[in-house]
Amino acid sequence: MSLDGYIADENGGFDWIHGDEDKSYNTEKQFSFSEFTDSIDTIIMGKTAFLDCPKETLDDFDKSKKILVASYEKLETNHSNVEFISGNICEQILEVRKTEGKDIWIFGGAELADSFIKEDIIDEYIVGLIPIILGKGVKLFLENSPKLELSLNDACSVTDGIVILRYVRRK
Repeated sequence: MSLDGYIADENGGFDWIHGDEDKSYNTEKQFSFSEFTDSIDTIIMGKTAFLDCPKETLDDFDKSKKILVASYEKLETNHSNVEFISGNICEQILEVRKTEGKDIWIFGGAELADSFIKEDIIDEYIVGLIPIILGKGVKLFLENSPKLELSLNDACSVTDGIVILRYVRRK
């Protein structure tokens, strides 16, 4: 997200999500996206994230990963591991969490994430802070969420000015 809390610009664009190319503060330890994706077996996306996701990205996800798309509309896909879900998404994901062995990743969608935040069922928040202030756009955290106390679990890395922070819910 931008330093001022946005995950997309006012037109829904993501082209601003990149570092400043200043490597002087890069940390030795780096966040490994491949290790992260190895730790999950289910990806949940909102309809817009699914539609905007490049085909190559969907192709890159291991076929063993279940991709659940929250949408009342059944969309076309030629990926056998994509399912469309609707209704009480949180309840359905809690059921998935009982049966799958690894973690679930909420990939895209502030409204989708907001429903999980309001139900307080997110165990870990991994936030990449992008060195930009957008001023307006799509906020990551929407209004009227409950107060959630978090603890910094890891300040993973700095790459080209992007800082990755991992927070877990306080017990």
